Amino acid sequence: MNYALLDQAVRFIQQTWPEAHPSTALICGSGWSSVVEAFDLHGSLSYEDIPGLGKPGVAGHAGELSWGTLHGVETFIFQGRRHYYEGVGWTPIALPVYAAKKCGVQTVVLTNSAGCIREDLSPGDLLVVRDHFNFMGANPLIGDHKPCWGPRFPDQTYVYTETLREKLVAAGKDTGIDLSQGAYLAAAGPSYESPFEIQAFKKWGADAVGMSTVPEAILASAAGMNVACVSCMTNYAAGIGGQALSHEEVTHTTQATMPRMKGLLENFWKRLG
Repeated sequence: MNYALLDQAVRFIQQTWPEAHPSTALICGSGWSSVVEAFDLHGSLSYEDIPGLGKPGVAGHAGELSWGTLHGVETFIFQGRRHYYEGVGWTPIALPVYAAKKCGVQTVVLTNSAGCIREDLSPGDLLVVRDHFNFMGANPLIGDHKPCWGPRFPDQTYVYTETLREKLVAAGKDTGIDLSQGAYLAAAGPSYESPFEIQAFKKWGADAVGMSTVPEAILASAAGMNVACVSCMTNYAAGIGGQALSHEEVTHTTQATMPRMKGLLENFWKRLG
């Protein structure tokens, strides 16, 4: 991880928006970027202008950092993320969490698109993540230890803050969405998982599968921030739906689910405020 580049990014953001004092950060996964429309925006920056971040390498990620307010909660909205499978290293993946922490953020809300493994989940459902599997074969904290990430061996028992999970479920109820909680498994990608892998993941207790989120959750929790996560189920995982998987299906489902995604986050932000 290039900490000189991370600090350069922080200075760029702070110098561009000297009056920004966000308490919350939202990191948008595939297809989630349009939720920014719910916020009263004060400014936006292209990822390509932020040192060390760069343009996202997959469709469905707008590639902008927006500064906005919703229900009185000042927020940095990262419209898209970089992925481990892009081969760009940990710096651009860690940058949103690192910058958020350095700018005073206390709560990080992660979103993603995922494949359904659990039998009662179907495309279009939203799932509150209560725990995760790191099946990426790597960890963003590997390397020299930096005090900004807390202790050298951070505990993973309470990564996803219980009070935030409760607020998400309550926000869903108020929005007319019956939210369940479950475990998200992150694989490295970029190939989708095989049917045999999915069956193994199901036996382990995984409810949904994707290629992101867990690195940011590990980092944010280690840095002492509160963490929440919502997954949009966009397709059945391999071997379950009986059809080939494609990213087009992911983006189509998130577009169709956007009103519910936006409504949930609006209500959740009201509870944060």
